[in-house]
Amino acid sequence: MRPRVLPIWFSLSLAVSAVRAQQLPGTEPLTPPADPAAEMVAGLDRYLDRHRATLAPVRATAWSNSPATNREPLRARLRELHGIVDPRTPSALRFIGNPVTNSVGVPSLALAQGSGYQVYAVAWDVFRGVHGEGLLLVPDKAPVADVLAIPDCDVTPEQVAGLAPGVLEDNQFARRLAANGCRVLVPALIDRGNRFSGNPGVRSVKHSQRETLWRAAYELGRHPLGYEAQRVLAGADALGTPKGTPLLLAGHGEGGLIAQIAGAVDARFQAVAIAGSFGLTTRQPELPVYRNVWSLLHTFTDAEMAALIAPRRVLVEHGRYPEVTHTDAGGAAPGKLWRPTPAEFDSDLRRLESRSGKSAVALRPGPDAALGEESIRALLTTGAGSTPAVKPLGVAPARNGSNTLPDAAARTLRLYRELVDDTQWLLREAQYTRADFWKAANFKSTADFTNSTAPFRERFRREVTGEIPKASLPPQPRSRLLYETNGIRGYEVRLEVHPDVFAWGTLILPAGMKSGERRPVIVCQHGLEGRPRDAADPTIDHWAYHAYAYRLAEQGFITFSPQNPYIGETKFRQVLRKAQPAGLTLWSFIVRQHEVITDWLAAREDVDPARIAFYGLSYGGKTAMRVPVLVDRYCLSICSADYNEWIWKVASARAPYSYLWNNEYDMPEWNLGNTFNYAELSWLIFPRPFMVERGHEDGVAPDEWVAYEYARTRRHYVKMGLADRTEIEFFDGPHTIHGVGTFDFLRKHLNWPGKP
Repeated sequence: MRPRVLPIWFSLSLAVSAVRAQQLPGTEPLTPPADPAAEMVAGLDRYLDRHRATLAPVRATAWSNSPATNREPLRARLRELHGIVDPRTPSALRFIGNPVTNSVGVPSLALAQGSGYQVYAVAWDVFRGVHGEGLLLVPDKAPVADVLAIPDCDVTPEQVAGLAPGVLEDNQFARRLAANGCRVLVPALIDRGNRFSGNPGVRSVKHSQRETLWRAAYELGRHPLGYEAQRVLAGADALGTPKGTPLLLAGHGEGGLIAQIAGAVDARFQAVAIAGSFGLTTRQPELPVYRNVWSLLHTFTDAEMAALIAPRRVLVEHGRYPEVTHTDAGGAAPGKLWRPTPAEFDSDLRRLESRSGKSAVALRPGPDAALGEESIRALLTTGAGSTPAVKPLGVAPARNGSNTLPDAAARTLRLYRELVDDTQWLLREAQYTRADFWKAANFKSTADFTNSTAPFRERFRREVTGEIPKASLPPQPRSRLLYETNGIRGYEVRLEVHPDVFAWGTLILPAGMKSGERRPVIVCQHGLEGRPRDAADPTIDHWAYHAYAYRLAEQGFITFSPQNPYIGETKFRQVLRKAQPAGLTLWSFIVRQHEVITDWLAAREDVDPARIAFYGLSYGGKTAMRVPVLVDRYCLSICSADYNEWIWKVASARAPYSYLWNNEYDMPEWNLGNTFNYAELSWLIFPRPFMVERGHEDGVAPDEWVAYEYARTRRHYVKMGLADRTEIEFFDGPHTIHGVGTFDFLRKHLNWPGKP
């Protein structure tokens, strides 16, 4: 038997050796999936599904920690998350129009006359250059109540007042309230259309006006919902409700959500009716992006927001809901609105009742009704008196002579442009707001400064990038040989982070490495829709990357090119949409991936753990500005083809470079403009070396923007006495790796002379 066994054993040994030669020592064999990038994005999606399921007890804890006698911390958080932070201007209602002689010969500004009330066009101040506009319905006798009645944003005040067609008579709730003796203010909202989106002097776009506002406002700590809630609250200010007269709030659709928010943050309203919106927020990532609210689900769903109205009366109606679908055509964010099932509605209702006790009333008028007779009756019952009888509707209001109705389209354009203009005012002020934010840092010396930055880094981690737990799995490294060229070997590597979350990339080992030698490592990061091979495959001369990871390996550096999850177009952006309401972003995952990558690299016998550098292009340049802030193992960072006056880049309504008019709705980061621009992020990388690579023909932004912002980076390094640790290289070229000054910078600061 022995003559037969030996050849078999020898053949098996050769086979095992051949397999091991195809992988890195200390790793298991890697069998790659068909598309590692797609698997990565799908894994993050599954992780987020599980994570969002854990937020219900987080909300319950937040609520139980807030005593019923003091809900103000919760109200303050709700105001903050919706950007309801600007003090309002004292205001009174202004009547709009030209006096018209009425039927008895008296000049009047009234647009129309209903059964026992007059209808007027009005405006009021909110703050800065922002105003509210709408209709005021004034009863002929002393009002039984003042009501803010907010229609859905695709419905005009004239329609719910019965002055224009388009709304069923039973759903003309402003008219119903006026006919029952209420003074009614009906604010106009900005509709979901896109007829005014874009900038005629810059670019036309297909996404809605509300999405445009969301993009600009979100970056600056504001929100379309918050802006419109401020308009409603300013309208209540302007009404000047007499003492003893109930002040009530009612809304439908988008107006219902705004009524819910306004009623939650302002205790003046004795009763709030919410129709056509309650029961959807738990599925926020599926909603239109203009309803996307940073970290909302940590503390609030519809149930918790409505419960903040308690112990005042809160009415929720499961009747007619707007049913809207936004597609991703033209770069818009997809999303939809729908009527929730009774089970979805009841789930939030049960939580509302448990939070608010007996103050919550549910109404189920049927799928076609919106704030009809039953809701009006319940709204007018403030809890102290008897249930009133609701008068039937009479004839429609009669128009007052030749006094014309407001031009609804022109009004929408005014209201929209005022809010866009306000975001641009905030944008201009942002540098001063950031300066105030940074006053808590100590700029006296390098030691003083670095010792004072922990709160800023924590704020960036918690309120900008978001944070998932550190890796819960051992890395379990797996690898396979991709190529060997001129003694340089490239390996594909997978490392585990969490269930469904992993790191992936290409490790390149240079030729001529000696036993026991520890080399510096450069992590080379691709951009949007990129893959590791774009930077690391010597057979691919990609126009932007030029195989720079391989070229650096030719210089003797070890390089690692990770796969980052900003790939898959709408798919990865929808993962981000799922993350944001949970207080997370793609960076939450990318940071943990890079921690695992750098820890694994640092543990290798051929790596100097003190010399691990980062060099990224485009979206990889965005990574270069964010990840090294939170991953201390990176000893330097190079930002290529991205460094910018970043806040202007994201939120400017005038610049042709702005993401406001592009399809990348993933760019806005909550309140970043008031806390961290790229200079401030470079201060958090300081005192480590930092460099910018910039092509004159790069269409990301003009040289002037880049130079302006970089001047703030350089001034900081100079004042701290470390001017030699920062550089910028301008070159005559496009959005690409130049690889000249940056390669010199790497050799200098990684103490590596070049080819061994």
